[in-house]
Amino acid sequence: MSKKENKNNFGFATRTIHSGTRPDPFTGARNTPIYQTTSYVFDNTEHAKRLFNLQDFGFIYSRLTNPTVSVLEERMANIENSRAAVACSSGHAAQQLAFVPLLENGDHFISSNKLYGGSINQFSKTFKNFGWNCSLVDPDNVSNFENNIRDNTKFIFIETLSNPDGSIVDIEKVSKIAKKYHIPLIVDNTLATPYIHNPIDWGANIITHSLTKFICGNGTSMGGIVIDCGNFNFLEDDKFPGLSQPNQSYNGIKFSETFGDFGYAMKVKADSLRDLGCTLSPQNAFNILNGLETLHLRMKEHNSNAKLVAEFLNTHPKVSSVSYAGLKSSKYYKLAKKYMPNGPGSIFTIKLKKGFKACIDLVESVKLFSHVANIGDTRSLIIHPASTTHSQLSNEDKIKAGAAPDTIRLSIGLETIDDIIQDLDFALK
Repeated sequence: MSKKENKNNFGFATRTIHSGTRPDPFTGARNTPIYQTTSYVFDNTEHAKRLFNLQDFGFIYSRLTNPTVSVLEERMANIENSRAAVACSSGHAAQQLAFVPLLENGDHFISSNKLYGGSINQFSKTFKNFGWNCSLVDPDNVSNFENNIRDNTKFIFIETLSNPDGSIVDIEKVSKIAKKYHIPLIVDNTLATPYIHNPIDWGANIITHSLTKFICGNGTSMGGIVIDCGNFNFLEDDKFPGLSQPNQSYNGIKFSETFGDFGYAMKVKADSLRDLGCTLSPQNAFNILNGLETLHLRMKEHNSNAKLVAEFLNTHPKVSSVSYAGLKSSKYYKLAKKYMPNGPGSIFTIKLKKGFKACIDLVESVKLFSHVANIGDTRSLIIHPASTTHSQLSNEDKIKAGAAPDTIRLSIGLETIDDIIQDLDFALK
């Protein structure tokens, strides 16, 4: 697509296939090539100087910029209806990259406590070593976010669909709180994907993804991305000096002043990615791009299969409860209809009546489901979060996160639905 073409002129499927790419000008190759190179030849010394000073855009060194990765960045920004994106090596890396431009030593942020266990650990423990402080709050009561605002609070972080239990945050209400206090709302959209939900439509300012999951879709490649929605004014006050004040690494430029509505993305790439070095490989970018082309088809089937599995388990005599927002009995059902009319994804949890031992028996009895730590694969996946993905948390925090000892997380794949249900039914007997 040319720069002149409006991203909204095409449907979602078209954009997941074509955005950011064009036939290779030298060979005519239709697929985006894997540019497996570390560096790029400069035209002359002046050209090199201008690239390093951010006076021109181009390729310098693959830790910062790479043509294969750039296509992925443009495509993800496009399907999230946003301004710009910066890809990196993993979802965890994306969270760190997203936070670095906003936080200084002693600063504070607020996060939902219904998160992937690794994120809770990252926020509450590892980031303390950076001098960053986090308040983890129950997102079901939106006022908890406002009640924890401090003078040094720099942003709010939520997941659109929570990992592991698929619960939904009322993003519109949270965004109003963030706007009231002039702080960005950062939304992890990994479990929903842009097919199900566009956070920018409901007030998000920054979006993150683990590209490893549904975006790639086949369990082959690690990746993450930070997406700048381009709708937050970092120059309104001095709350974000990294974006509003002169940057000494680049001759005193002010990122938000110089680059306008993609100043945050430029800061993430030119400053944070440069120094942290969590680069996405061209090979992984290529694999993720190929997976992304079928996202709309896969998510439709994921949603369909998940609904049928959840309905089956909801009436199973050995299941005490099913946490799936697509069930009318779910307390998140109305939010699902509002924010995710195409379906609330395929990640959810179940509780078993006989508790922990029954959970272990189920995990070890299934034949079709794979016992792995990943989600969003074409294959159906199963895990016991309390003893794995959330094992580093206290029992109290496990329960708060939706990962109690009697809980199983399911990631429903694309297999024939009768086979998925039969596998669970046999394993539960």
